[in-house]
Amino acid sequence: MKTLPAEEQPYEKCVDQGPEVLSDAELLSVILRCGSQGCTSLQLAKEVLKLCRFEEGLTGIHHLSLQQLQELKGIGQVKAVQIKCIGELSKRIAKTEAKRVLDFKEPESIAHYYMETLRHEEQEHVICMMLDTKNHFLGDICLTKGTVNTSLISPRELFLEALAFHAVHLILVHNHPSGDPSPSAEDIQVTRRIARAGALLGITLLDHIVIGGQNYVSLFEAGIFNER
Repeated sequence: MKTLPAEEQPYEKCVDQGPEVLSDAELLSVILRCGSQGCTSLQLAKEVLKLCRFEEGLTGIHHLSLQQLQELKGIGQVKAVQIKCIGELSKRIAKTEAKRVLDFKEPESIAHYYMETLRHEEQEHVICMMLDTKNHFLGDICLTKGTVNTSLISPRELFLEALAFHAVHLILVHNHPSGDPSPSAEDIQVTRRIARAGALLGITLLDHIVIGGQNYVSLFEAGIFNER
């Protein structure tokens, strides 16, 4: 990095102009701090980003394992852990920001709350949000993690969790790794089955939101709850 003019060195560039002017590779190189023999931190950062095949840029880090990162010359366990922690920090920051405007009556608000967490997952995750009589948030739980294409929801397990939380309202959220949030026939079938079972128990399913990439579909808004 010493071979670059001071104004082109990522760290100095950040100090002088702010982090917003740095490219993805430059941002990552500041975190890496140093490269390896014959390879600057900036070159090493570019090699890391080349590994991100599912998504371009820093968001692709979510799909890289510690083992994949350590296969790069110059990336040991410490740097690999640092890189993965960057990805986790970004997800938690996004979720914290979304929580400030979380409105359980607005599907878009709920989708944004979980979007950064779920849209990078390569398997389906089913999350159940639990609310009390006044729609206060009691907590959430990941019910299942499925294969690449499907995840089975157990109504029995779902309502056992709901009863344990003393919940009277539920909202289901799950992701489609394909990036297409269109509900499948199975999504629609299980949603209706859970809604009917909940009605018998006095536990209302308010919505089922499917997230695909940066898009979502609310089954309630789509009118699927009203169909038979």
